[in-house]
Amino acid sequence: MEEYLPLIIQLVSGALGGNLAAKLLPKLNLGTLGNSISGILGGGLGGYLLGMLGLGTDGGMDVSGIIGSIAGGGVGGGVIMAIVGAIKGAMSK
Repeated sequence: MEEYLPLIIQLVSGALGGNLAAKLLPKLNLGTLGNSISGILGGGLGGYLLGMLGLGTDGGMDVSGIIGSIAGGGVGGGVIMAIVGAIKGAMSK
C-alpha cells in the first residue's frame, strides 16, 4: 500500500488543483465534476512526468516526497483542467 501512497496523493491534489484553477479561471470552468476528473488525470500525469524528469518522488514518504507529490499533482491538475476548459470553450464558439 505504501508504494501507492504518492500516486493517491497526486490524484487527490490533482482534483483539488483542477478545482482551484477553475476558481481562478472562471471562463475555463468545467463544473465541479469536470474540474475534478480533469484534475485527477492531470495529477497522475503531472506526477508521472516529474518522475520521468527525475524531479518526482522515489516512493519515499518523507516530507519532501509528500510535498513533491502534492505540488506535482496540483500543478498537473490545474494545467490539464485549463487545457480542457480552453478546448471546450474554443469548440463551443
